[in-house]
Amino acid sequence: MDLKLKNKVVFVTGSSKGIGKSIALKLLQEGCHIIINGRNEQKLKKTSKELQNCPYITGDITNEKDVKKMVKLIGKKWKKLDILVCNVGSGKSIPVGKEDVNEIREMFEINFYSSIKVIYELKRLLIKSKGNIVCISSIAGIESTDAPIGYTVAKAALNAYVTSASRDFAKKGVRINAIAPGNIMFKDSVWGEKISKNEEKVLQMIKSKVPMNRFGTVDEISNLVAFLSSICSSFTTGSIFTIDGGQTRSF
Repeated sequence: MDLKLKNKVVFVTGSSKGIGKSIALKLLQEGCHIIINGRNEQKLKKTSKELQNCPYITGDITNEKDVKKMVKLIGKKWKKLDILVCNVGSGKSIPVGKEDVNEIREMFEINFYSSIKVIYELKRLLIKSKGNIVCISSIAGIESTDAPIGYTVAKAALNAYVTSASRDFAKKGVRINAIAPGNIMFKDSVWGEKISKNEEKVLQMIKSKVPMNRFGTVDEISNLVAFLSSICSSFTTGSIFTIDGGQTRSF
């Protein structure tokens, strides 16, 4: 299937490793011009070499000054943006019941504001190109899980933003959707850490909660990102797509 993504300019936040890196690779393979991002320049350089020396922008998406610098650079150097993938996020927090207001605020910065800050700063370019936005959320934002409370409510807010903002974006020719992954395994993932500590417990959890009885892969996320970014999903906006092996039960 030809997704007709050739020569599209794409900015993928949080893309030096894991899901973000896989998304960047997939869109690169589809013929896009990729710009990757992360806070660690050494990791970005390494990833850039692995992705045909694609350009990268070092910066912290949760920092408003950094975001403005990135947006200015994109506008000056590429003069356009067709696809924005908001991938920055983290579920690493403190145990349920131990959180406080400050912890929840921090989770919102990482998992909610990290997306909407860059969306609003790049809005003009996206409207100009009639572009697409894909946010990487989580099933924690759809139904109650064992995830930290701050992470859960921040992802729920992101999902609500996508569905709400899609109406106004649609009037301007821009589509916005979100993907809510379940348990995704990749190198240096939180699941890798948990397995190293107690493999039996993790595998039992997967068996009891995931009907497909396995972890998801980064390729399964990036394939859907490519589809949602393409003309093949041209009538799709304001939707949250779960990739979780059947784990969630919400309707």
